[in-house]
Amino acid sequence: MTLWDHLPVLVVIIPLMAGPLCVLTEHPRAAWIVALAAAWLSFAAAVVLAAQVSDTGTISYHLGGWEPPWGIEYRIDTLGSYVLLIVTAIPALVLVAAKESVVHEIPESLIARFYGAFMLAFAGLAGIVATGDAFNVFVFLEISSLSSYALISMGRDRRALTASFEYLVMGTIGATFILIGIGFLYMMTGTLNMQDLAERLPAVLETRAVRAGFAFLTVGIGLKLAMFPLHLWLPNAYAYAPSAVTAFLAATATKVAVYALLRFLFDVFGFEFALRDMPLDHILMILGLAGILTASLVAVFQEDIKRMLAYSSVAQIGYMVLGISLASTTGVIAATLHVFNHALMKGVLFLALGAVVYRIGGVTLRDFAGLGRRMPWTMASIVLGGLSLIGVPPTVGFITKWYLLLGTLEQGLWPVAILVLIGSLLALLYVWKLVEAAYFEPVPEGAATVREAPWSMLLPIWLLVGANIYFGMHTEVTVGLATQAANELMGLRP
Repeated sequence: MTLWDHLPVLVVIIPLMAGPLCVLTEHPRAAWIVALAAAWLSFAAAVVLAAQVSDTGTISYHLGGWEPPWGIEYRIDTLGSYVLLIVTAIPALVLVAAKESVVHEIPESLIARFYGAFMLAFAGLAGIVATGDAFNVFVFLEISSLSSYALISMGRDRRALTASFEYLVMGTIGATFILIGIGFLYMMTGTLNMQDLAERLPAVLETRAVRAGFAFLTVGIGLKLAMFPLHLWLPNAYAYAPSAVTAFLAATATKVAVYALLRFLFDVFGFEFALRDMPLDHILMILGLAGILTASLVAVFQEDIKRMLAYSSVAQIGYMVLGISLASTTGVIAATLHVFNHALMKGVLFLALGAVVYRIGGVTLRDFAGLGRRMPWTMASIVLGGLSLIGVPPTVGFITKWYLLLGTLEQGLWPVAILVLIGSLLALLYVWKLVEAAYFEPVPEGAATVREAPWSMLLPIWLLVGANIYFGMHTEVTVGLATQAANELMGLRP
């Protein structure tokens, strides 16, 4: 076998090995170089994997040469390759900006450990996407979660410790539910391989054990996903974590949870059972709409911009959940597209907030007064990211909203389409608050002179801004991949 044949495992092993190596280096700059190199190597592996899947179809990698279901399988299909691109690209870009922001926000003695935890979280998220084994989903989930708790606790504000503890409690409950759910499925089928589970479950779908397992898995993943009303851990975690951590988690962690939900609902249980027989579609639709409207409304009244965007993330998760609830190809396309598109827009916004923290030290509305004149490039990126959040063409946010509206109108759900548009109007309100403060309020008297953010922070921000616009205008790649993934999930295989 050549090196190329091992890419499904290398995309996980590279960041996993880089984590302890960062700690062993002890020197902050050396740890950053190790983390940066590993992240970009992992991203390169994900790009090659995506090309291979596009050319040859699903890749099955057998660890230790053991054939599944006896051995552990890594399985990369269209959806997996699509999500892997996000999970590897975002940390690679975040780490470029982290060189400056981490030194500013984290004590020097903790920086090497910070990068170690960062790479473990990265490896855990990549592992969830790559593995084809249900128990390994839980293992990688715990790797990413435990390291995320540590990362959040390193925030400058003492409230970061409380936020981390809240996340730990909620995350532990979610992980326990997931493990119990997997246990029920194993008890009834005798297998942990997801493909094998999908083949064996139809014979026992009507049993109480499988239905209980389904319920535990759905609620457990919902907690990790921060699906309304299981989102209580997210606002504080995003608000008080170091800027690089917020950007990383906001753009990847919840997206991987959406991936896990799609994988179990559609691939393992089958959408007919999960969304029709149970019936989860009505529940998800109600929770998705409640999340969109409630979280958007709460975001409007926030003074802390990080917290505002955290509630915005809960609303955006609502859009993904709503797409899944439609149980149609168009709905799944919308949900899958938003996994990618939301990563781009939130990556821009939270990285830009990191640049503001670096220069000003805070991200309240008061700190944004006159910011458009003092940090024009940073503020311009926030405006463009905000437009994408609202769904203004030609940004990626518009593409998601378009497919979501198509999915609702296909089923004659006019009231749902109207509520989606109301959600966009609420997003306009809180984005406008930022614009108003930055461009229409005077710079406070006696305020210190503020320079633009350094180029190492602006470069990844504007690369993501460019991606927001490029993929909003040229949709062949993203919509093509999302459509293929949705067809495979719905069983419409070519």
